[in-house]
Amino acid sequence: MSQPSTVDPVRNAVSRVGVAARCGTPDQLAAAKRELTAANCERAIQKALDAAPPLTTAQRKRLAVLLLSGTAR
Repeated sequence: MSQPSTVDPVRNAVSRVGVAARCGTPDQLAAAKRELTAANCERAIQKALDAAPPLTTAQRKRLAVLLLSGTAR
C-alpha cells in the first residue's frame, strides 16, 4: 500500500521560483515569487494558529479583514 503524497507548498513554490528564474519570463518569475510569499504566509499563519488557543468570533473577523483588505503592490 502506498503512502499518501505530502507535498510541501513552500518547497514546491521555491522550486517554481528557481525554474522561473532560469527559464521563465519576468512575469512568470513575479508570479512564482508571489506564490512563494503566499505559501510562506500560509505556513506562518497555520503555525501561529496551531500554537494559540481557539480564536473568538471577533478575533477571526479582525484577522479576516486583514487578509481580505490586502492590496496589490
